[in-house]
Amino acid sequence: MSEDIALQSDCVEGAPHPRETSLLFGQDKAQNDFLTAFQSKRLHHAWLITGPRGVGKATLAWKVARFLLAEPGNDGGMFEADAPISTTLDIAADHPIMRRISALAEPRLFLCRRPWDDKAKRLKRDITVEETRALKGFFNLSATDGGWRVAIIDAADEMNNAASNALLKILEEPPEKTIILIVSHQPAGLLPTIRSRCRELRCEKLSGSDLASALDSAGFETGHNHKALAELSDGSVGEAIRIIAEDGLKRYAELVGLAVQSPQMDRPTALRLANACVGKGNEATYDLTLRLIQLLLARTARFAAMQPETVAEAANGEAVMVSKLGPNTQCARKWADLLAELTARSTHARAVSLDPSSVILDMLLKINETARD
Repeated sequence: MSEDIALQSDCVEGAPHPRETSLLFGQDKAQNDFLTAFQSKRLHHAWLITGPRGVGKATLAWKVARFLLAEPGNDGGMFEADAPISTTLDIAADHPIMRRISALAEPRLFLCRRPWDDKAKRLKRDITVEETRALKGFFNLSATDGGWRVAIIDAADEMNNAASNALLKILEEPPEKTIILIVSHQPAGLLPTIRSRCRELRCEKLSGSDLASALDSAGFETGHNHKALAELSDGSVGEAIRIIAEDGLKRYAELVGLAVQSPQMDRPTALRLANACVGKGNEATYDLTLRLIQLLLARTARFAAMQPETVAEAANGEAVMVSKLGPNTQCARKWADLLAELTARSTHARAVSLDPSSVILDMLLKINETARD
Protein backbone atom coordinates (compact mmCIF):
# COMPACT_ATOMS: atom_id res chain seq x y z
CA MET A 1 0.00 0.00 0.00
CA SER A 2 1.28 3.49 -0.81
CA GLU A 3 2.51 5.50 2.12
CA ASP A 4 0.82 8.72 3.17
CA ILE A 5 2.54 11.62 1.42
CA ALA A 6 3.22 13.22 4.82
CA LEU A 7 5.66 10.38 5.52
CA GLN A 8 7.61 10.80 2.31
CA SER A 9 10.78 12.87 2.42
CA ASP A 10 11.38 12.49 -1.32
CA CYS A 11 8.35 14.37 -2.62
CA VAL A 12 7.21 17.99 -2.91
CA GLU A 13 3.96 18.47 -1.01
CA GLY A 14 1.01 18.81 -3.37
CA ALA A 15 2.85 17.27 -6.33
CA PRO A 16 2.66 13.72 -7.70
CA HIS A 17 5.41 11.51 -6.33
CA PRO A 18 8.28 10.95 -8.81
CA ARG A 19 7.56 7.20 -8.83
CA GLU A 20 4.06 7.99 -10.13
CA THR A 21 5.31 10.40 -12.79
CA SER A 22 5.84 8.82 -16.19
CA LEU A 23 6.64 11.95 -18.23
CA LEU A 24 10.06 13.55 -17.86
CA PHE A 25 10.71 16.89 -19.56
CA GLY A 26 13.99 18.51 -20.51
CA GLN A 27 16.29 15.60 -19.63
CA ASP A 28 16.66 13.85 -22.99
CA LYS A 29 20.45 13.82 -22.80
CA ALA A 30 20.52 12.06 -19.42
CA GLN A 31 18.01 9.48 -20.65
CA ASN A 32 19.95 8.88 -23.86
CA ASP A 33 23.24 8.56 -21.96
CA PHE A 34 21.78 5.77 -19.83
CA LEU A 35 20.23 4.03 -22.84
CA THR A 36 23.56 4.16 -24.68
CA ALA A 37 25.29 2.50 -21.74
CA PHE A 38 22.52 -0.09 -21.52
CA GLN A 39 22.77 -0.91 -25.22
CA SER A 40 26.56 -1.20 -24.99
CA LYS A 41 26.11 -4.07 -22.49
CA ARG A 42 28.47 -2.27 -20.11
CA LEU A 43 25.98 -1.06 -17.53
CA HIS A 44 27.78 0.44 -14.56
CA HIS A 45 26.59 -0.78 -11.15
CA ALA A 46 26.18 2.72 -9.60
CA TRP A 47 24.78 5.90 -11.14
CA LEU A 48 25.02 9.33 -9.54
CA ILE A 49 22.09 11.42 -10.78
CA THR A 50 23.00 15.07 -10.28
CA GLY A 51 21.63 18.51 -11.02
CA PRO A 52 19.74 21.36 -9.37
CA ARG A 53 16.98 20.50 -6.92
CA GLY A 54 13.59 19.89 -8.51
CA VAL A 55 14.57 19.39 -12.17
CA GLY A 56 13.53 15.73 -12.44
CA LYS A 57 16.41 13.72 -10.94
CA ALA A 58 14.15 11.48 -8.86
CA THR A 59 11.71 11.12 -11.76
CA LEU A 60 14.63 9.93 -13.91
CA ALA A 61 15.72 7.47 -11.20
CA TRP A 62 12.25 5.92 -11.00
CA LYS A 63 11.97 5.83 -14.78
CA VAL A 64 15.28 3.96 -15.03
CA ALA A 65 14.18 1.58 -12.27
CA ARG A 66 10.91 0.76 -14.02
CA PHE A 67 12.73 0.26 -17.30
CA LEU A 68 15.29 -2.16 -15.85
CA LEU A 69 12.78 -4.19 -13.86
CA ALA A 70 10.37 -4.41 -16.79
CA GLU A 71 12.99 -5.56 -19.31
CA PRO A 72 12.02 -8.88 -20.97
CA GLY A 73 15.52 -10.14 -20.21
CA ASN A 74 15.25 -9.43 -16.47
CA ASP A 75 15.09 -13.13 -15.85
CA GLY A 76 18.86 -13.13 -16.19
CA GLY A 77 19.20 -12.71 -19.94
CA MET A 78 18.94 -8.96 -20.22
CA PHE A 79 22.18 -8.73 -22.13
CA GLU A 80 21.73 -11.84 -24.26
CA ALA A 81 22.36 -11.43 -27.95
CA ASP A 82 18.72 -12.14 -28.89
CA ALA A 83 17.29 -9.61 -26.42
CA PRO A 84 15.38 -6.79 -28.17
CA ILE A 85 17.17 -3.45 -28.37
CA SER A 86 15.44 -0.80 -26.28
CA THR A 87 15.25 2.70 -27.72
CA THR A 88 13.35 4.41 -24.89
CA LEU A 89 13.06 4.23 -21.12
CA ASP A 90 9.27 4.30 -21.38
CA ILE A 91 7.26 1.19 -20.56
CA ALA A 92 3.61 0.41 -21.14
CA ALA A 93 1.21 2.18 -18.77
CA ASP A 94 -0.51 -1.13 -17.98
CA HIS A 95 2.72 -3.03 -17.28
CA PRO A 96 2.54 -4.83 -13.89
CA ILE A 97 5.78 -3.12 -12.84
CA MET A 98 4.00 0.25 -12.97
CA ARG A 99 1.42 -0.87 -10.42
CA ARG A 100 3.86 -2.64 -8.12
CA ILE A 101 6.32 0.24 -8.04
CA SER A 102 3.58 2.80 -7.49
CA ALA A 103 2.49 0.79 -4.44
CA LEU A 104 6.10 0.19 -3.31
CA ALA A 105 5.34 -3.52 -3.63
CA GLU A 106 8.09 -4.56 -6.06
CA PRO A 107 10.37 -7.05 -4.25
CA ARG A 108 13.35 -6.36 -6.54
CA LEU A 109 13.37 -2.64 -5.68
CA PHE A 110 14.72 -0.93 -2.54
CA LEU A 111 14.11 2.71 -1.62
CA CYS A 112 16.53 4.40 0.79
CA ARG A 113 15.37 7.77 2.14
CA ARG A 114 14.86 9.67 5.38
CA PRO A 115 12.47 7.67 7.55
CA TRP A 116 9.52 8.79 9.64
CA ASP A 117 10.11 9.14 13.38
CA ASP A 118 6.98 7.75 15.07
CA LYS A 119 8.02 9.09 18.46
CA ALA A 120 8.71 12.65 17.34
CA LYS A 121 5.95 12.57 14.69
CA ARG A 122 8.20 14.01 12.01
CA LEU A 123 10.72 12.94 9.40
CA LYS A 124 14.19 12.22 10.72
CA ARG A 125 16.81 14.80 9.83
CA ASP A 126 19.17 12.32 8.15
CA ILE A 127 19.32 9.06 6.29
CA THR A 128 20.85 7.00 9.08
CA VAL A 129 23.13 3.99 9.01
CA GLU A 130 20.14 1.74 9.75
CA GLU A 131 18.66 2.55 6.34
CA THR A 132 21.97 1.82 4.63
CA ARG A 133 22.30 -1.46 6.50
CA ALA A 134 18.82 -2.38 5.33
CA LEU A 135 20.05 -1.70 1.79
CA LYS A 136 22.91 -4.14 2.36
CA GLY A 137 20.43 -6.70 3.69
CA PHE A 138 18.32 -6.25 0.56
CA PHE A 139 21.33 -7.00 -1.64
CA ASN A 140 22.20 -10.06 0.42
CA LEU A 141 18.90 -11.64 -0.52
CA SER A 142 18.87 -13.61 -3.73
CA ALA A 143 16.43 -12.41 -6.38
CA THR A 144 13.72 -15.05 -6.73
CA ASP A 145 13.89 -14.98 -10.54
CA GLY A 146 17.66 -14.57 -10.79
CA GLY A 147 17.12 -11.16 -12.38
CA TRP A 148 18.27 -7.66 -11.62
CA ARG A 149 17.68 -5.68 -8.44
CA VAL A 150 17.55 -1.90 -8.23
CA ALA A 151 18.08 0.48 -5.31
CA ILE A 152 17.24 4.20 -5.24
CA ILE A 153 18.86 6.54 -2.70
CA ASP A 154 17.01 9.85 -2.51
CA ALA A 155 18.83 11.96 -1.64
CA ALA A 156 22.42 11.02 -0.85
CA ASP A 157 23.02 14.56 0.46
CA GLU A 158 20.88 13.61 3.47
CA MET A 159 23.05 10.67 4.58
CA ASN A 160 24.97 11.12 7.81
CA ASN A 161 28.63 10.11 8.03
CA ALA A 162 27.93 6.57 9.20
CA ALA A 163 25.42 6.00 6.41
CA SER A 164 27.85 7.38 3.80
CA ASN A 165 30.61 5.05 4.94
CA ALA A 166 28.24 2.08 4.90
CA LEU A 167 27.20 2.96 1.34
CA LEU A 168 30.83 3.23 0.32
CA LYS A 169 31.45 -0.36 1.45
CA ILE A 170 28.56 -1.54 -0.73
CA LEU A 171 29.92 0.39 -3.73
CA GLU A 172 33.39 -1.06 -3.18
CA GLU A 173 32.05 -4.62 -3.36
CA PRO A 174 28.87 -4.37 -5.44
CA PRO A 175 26.63 -7.44 -5.48
CA GLU A 176 26.01 -9.12 -8.82
CA LYS A 177 23.10 -8.01 -10.97
CA THR A 178 22.41 -4.85 -9.00
CA ILE A 179 21.99 -1.23 -10.06
CA ILE A 180 22.21 1.60 -7.50
CA LEU A 181 20.67 4.94 -8.49
CA ILE A 182 21.92 7.75 -6.24
CA VAL A 183 20.14 11.11 -6.38
CA SER A 184 22.25 14.09 -5.30
CA HIS A 185 21.53 17.82 -5.37
CA GLN A 186 25.08 18.77 -4.30
CA PRO A 187 27.47 15.95 -5.28
CA ALA A 188 30.51 17.99 -4.22
CA GLY A 189 29.42 17.39 -0.63
CA LEU A 190 29.56 13.61 -0.98
CA LEU A 191 32.59 11.51 -0.14
CA PRO A 192 35.03 11.68 -3.08
CA THR A 193 35.32 7.90 -2.91
CA ILE A 194 31.56 7.57 -3.42
CA ARG A 195 31.66 9.88 -6.43
CA SER A 196 34.62 8.03 -7.94
CA ARG A 197 32.73 4.72 -7.87
CA CYS A 198 29.71 6.06 -9.73
CA ARG A 199 28.98 7.07 -13.27
CA GLU A 200 27.27 10.46 -13.46
CA LEU A 201 23.98 11.31 -15.13
CA ARG A 202 23.62 15.09 -15.20
CA CYS A 203 20.16 16.69 -15.22
CA GLU A 204 19.98 20.33 -16.30
CA LYS A 205 17.60 23.09 -15.26
CA LEU A 206 14.49 23.25 -17.42
CA SER A 207 13.74 25.83 -20.08
CA GLY A 208 10.62 27.93 -19.69
CA SER A 209 8.65 25.76 -22.13
CA ASP A 210 9.77 22.49 -20.52
CA LEU A 211 8.95 23.88 -17.08
CA ALA A 212 5.46 24.86 -18.23
CA SER A 213 4.93 21.40 -19.74
CA ALA A 214 6.10 19.67 -16.57
CA LEU A 215 3.84 21.80 -14.37
CA ASP A 216 0.89 21.20 -16.67
CA SER A 217 1.56 17.45 -16.57
CA ALA A 218 1.61 17.60 -12.75
CA GLY A 219 -1.75 19.38 -12.70
CA PHE A 220 -0.58 22.96 -12.05
CA GLU A 221 -1.97 25.80 -14.13
CA THR A 222 0.66 28.46 -14.87
CA GLY A 223 -1.48 30.70 -17.09
CA HIS A 224 0.47 33.69 -18.35
CA ASN A 225 2.90 33.50 -15.43
CA HIS A 226 5.14 30.68 -16.71
CA LYS A 227 7.92 33.12 -17.64
CA ALA A 228 7.91 34.65 -14.14
CA LEU A 229 7.85 31.17 -12.61
CA ALA A 230 10.80 30.12 -14.75
CA GLU A 231 12.76 33.18 -13.57
CA LEU A 232 12.02 32.66 -9.88
CA SER A 233 12.39 28.88 -9.87
CA ASP A 234 15.52 28.85 -12.06
CA GLY A 235 14.09 26.01 -14.10
CA SER A 236 13.16 23.84 -11.10
CA VAL A 237 9.74 22.18 -11.17
CA GLY A 238 9.88 21.50 -7.44
CA GLU A 239 10.64 25.14 -6.61
CA ALA A 240 7.96 26.34 -9.04
CA ILE A 241 5.39 24.16 -7.27
CA ARG A 242 6.42 25.59 -3.90
CA ILE A 243 6.10 29.11 -5.30
CA ILE A 244 2.62 28.36 -6.64
CA ALA A 245 1.52 26.75 -3.36
CA GLU A 246 2.56 29.79 -1.29
CA ASP A 247 1.40 32.45 -3.79
CA GLY A 248 5.05 33.27 -4.28
CA LEU A 249 4.60 35.35 -7.42
CA LYS A 250 2.47 37.82 -5.49
CA ARG A 251 4.88 37.81 -2.56
CA TYR A 252 7.86 38.48 -4.81
CA ALA A 253 5.98 41.36 -6.47
CA GLU A 254 5.35 42.81 -3.01
CA LEU A 255 9.05 42.51 -2.14
CA VAL A 256 9.99 44.25 -5.40
CA GLY A 257 7.49 47.00 -4.59
CA LEU A 258 9.12 47.52 -1.20
CA ALA A 259 12.69 47.41 -2.51
CA VAL A 260 12.04 49.96 -5.25
CA GLN A 261 10.99 52.44 -2.52
CA SER A 262 14.39 52.17 -0.83
CA PRO A 263 15.76 54.11 0.96
CA GLN A 264 12.24 55.27 1.88
CA MET A 265 10.75 51.79 2.33
CA ASP A 266 7.18 51.71 3.65
CA ARG A 267 7.57 50.16 7.10
CA PRO A 268 3.91 49.22 7.72
CA THR A 269 3.94 47.19 4.48
CA ALA A 270 7.26 45.61 5.46
CA LEU A 271 5.85 44.69 8.87
CA ARG A 272 2.75 43.15 7.28
CA LEU A 273 4.90 40.96 5.05
CA ALA A 274 7.00 39.93 8.04
CA ASN A 275 3.98 39.13 10.23
CA ALA A 276 2.57 36.83 7.54
CA CYS A 277 5.46 34.45 8.33
CA VAL A 278 4.53 34.03 12.00
CA GLY A 279 2.54 31.22 13.56
CA LYS A 280 1.87 27.54 13.16
CA GLY A 281 1.11 26.61 9.58
CA ASN A 282 3.12 29.49 8.12
CA GLU A 283 6.47 27.71 8.11
CA ALA A 284 6.38 27.26 4.33
CA THR A 285 5.58 30.96 3.85
CA TYR A 286 8.57 31.85 6.04
CA ASP A 287 10.87 29.52 4.11
CA LEU A 288 9.73 30.90 0.77
CA THR A 289 10.00 34.53 1.89
CA LEU A 290 13.61 33.95 2.97
CA ARG A 291 14.43 32.42 -0.41
CA LEU A 292 12.67 35.20 -2.33
CA ILE A 293 14.55 37.94 -0.45
CA GLN A 294 17.82 36.16 -1.18
CA LEU A 295 16.80 35.79 -4.82
CA LEU A 296 15.92 39.49 -5.06
CA LEU A 297 19.39 40.39 -3.77
CA ALA A 298 21.08 37.92 -6.13
CA ARG A 299 19.20 39.27 -9.14
CA THR A 300 20.04 42.85 -8.14
CA ALA A 301 23.75 42.02 -7.74
CA ARG A 302 23.77 40.19 -11.08
CA PHE A 303 22.16 43.14 -12.86
CA ALA A 304 24.65 45.57 -11.31
CA ALA A 305 27.59 43.41 -12.34
CA MET A 306 26.46 42.74 -15.91
CA GLN A 307 24.47 45.91 -16.71
CA PRO A 308 22.29 44.18 -19.36
CA GLU A 309 20.21 46.23 -21.77
CA THR A 310 17.03 44.32 -20.93
CA VAL A 311 15.73 42.58 -17.82
CA ALA A 312 13.68 39.39 -17.82
CA GLU A 313 11.26 40.48 -15.10
CA ALA A 314 9.88 38.06 -12.55
CA ALA A 315 7.48 40.80 -11.35
CA ASN A 316 6.22 44.07 -12.75
CA GLY A 317 8.58 46.88 -11.84
CA GLU A 318 11.61 44.66 -11.29
CA ALA A 319 13.51 46.34 -14.13
CA VAL A 320 13.00 49.71 -12.45
CA MET A 321 14.08 48.26 -9.09
CA VAL A 322 17.37 46.74 -10.27
CA SER A 323 18.19 49.83 -12.32
CA LYS A 324 17.68 52.01 -9.25
CA LEU A 325 19.57 49.77 -6.80
CA GLY A 326 22.32 48.67 -9.20
CA PRO A 327 23.02 51.58 -11.55
CA ASN A 328 26.69 50.66 -12.01
CA THR A 329 29.09 47.75 -11.61
CA GLN A 330 30.45 49.14 -8.33
CA CYS A 331 27.08 48.40 -6.71
CA ALA A 332 27.37 44.69 -7.42
CA ARG A 333 29.77 44.04 -4.55
CA LYS A 334 27.62 45.69 -1.88
CA TRP A 335 24.52 43.71 -2.85
CA ALA A 336 26.50 40.48 -3.09
CA ASP A 337 28.00 41.16 0.33
CA LEU A 338 24.55 41.87 1.77
CA LEU A 339 23.26 38.62 0.28
CA ALA A 340 26.06 36.65 1.95
CA GLU A 341 25.49 38.45 5.27
CA LEU A 342 21.72 37.96 5.33
CA THR A 343 21.97 34.33 4.22
CA ALA A 344 24.32 33.59 7.11
CA ARG A 345 22.14 35.50 9.58
CA SER A 346 18.96 33.74 8.46
CA THR A 347 20.66 30.34 8.79
CA HIS A 348 21.70 31.22 12.35
CA ALA A 349 18.23 32.59 13.12
CA ARG A 350 16.62 29.31 12.14
CA ALA A 351 19.14 27.31 14.13
CA VAL A 352 18.26 29.19 17.32
CA SER A 353 14.53 29.57 16.48
CA LEU A 354 14.37 33.36 16.34
CA ASP A 355 11.00 35.00 15.69
CA PRO A 356 10.32 34.83 11.91
CA SER A 357 8.75 38.29 11.87
CA SER A 358 11.85 39.86 13.38
CA VAL A 359 14.12 38.01 10.95
CA ILE A 360 12.18 39.10 7.84
CA LEU A 361 11.76 42.69 9.03
CA ASP A 362 15.46 42.94 9.81
CA MET A 363 16.33 41.71 6.31
CA LEU A 364 14.05 44.27 4.68
CA LEU A 365 15.43 47.12 6.78
CA LYS A 366 18.96 46.04 5.86
CA ILE A 367 18.02 46.39 2.19
CA ASN A 368 16.65 49.86 2.92
CA GLU A 369 19.81 50.81 4.82
CA THR A 370 22.11 49.52 2.06
CA ALA A 371 20.21 51.51 -0.57
CA ARG A 372 20.75 54.64 1.54
CA ASP A 373 24.48 53.98 1.82
